[in-house]
Amino acid sequence: MSAADRPELRVTVFSDYICPFCYIGNARLDRLREHFDLKVNWCFLEIHPETPAAGRPVSELGYEPEHWLQMMAVLEKMIKEEALPYAGHVFTANSHLALLLAESLKEEGAETFYPLHRQLFTSYFADAANIGDEAVLARAARVAGVSRQSLERAWTDERYEICLKQYRALAHELGVTATPTFFVGHECLNGAVPAADLLAAANRAQASGAATDVGG
Repeated sequence: MSAADRPELRVTVFSDYICPFCYIGNARLDRLREHFDLKVNWCFLEIHPETPAAGRPVSELGYEPEHWLQMMAVLEKMIKEEALPYAGHVFTANSHLALLLAESLKEEGAETFYPLHRQLFTSYFADAANIGDEAVLARAARVAGVSRQSLERAWTDERYEICLKQYRALAHELGVTATPTFFVGHECLNGAVPAADLLAAANRAQASGAATDVGG
């Protein structure tokens, strides 16, 4: 299907760059681009704001060891299914600065936002870099072609802090309890659901005329 023939689909996603299932969910969501002119309303939801800038081991997140092992087994199976680069998940970072940076680039358009969006996932999950570190984020920004001016704006303009607070309030209002959470038409899909489930929801949204995001 050519780009001109793809119908527009608006989707809202609650996501965080340190969430491994968001990494998978992002890859699965991308598959919808084969069928739709996808417009995503990214609502960034900081899942571990208590994490220090230096990061910490995932063992300190409070999961029961057996439950964590089960989660990681499921995660690694999904990672292999999507053929995503992955360095393991033994360290968690503070994502606040990364979320501010991504939020600021949304206003510069998809051509600027998406290279950085993908690079943040790559830096954290493929390179095992601490994306809570300003120097690491500055390096990721350079790789993605983000200007120094844009980088500085992201961390000094209070508008982006306000946006993160609004996303948290919206998540509470909508009953969002997990990342990723996808809103496709009138449907809510929790977690890194199969790409086939996303496509089915998208087709239902198109058929019902409900192909709009919750933010718009």
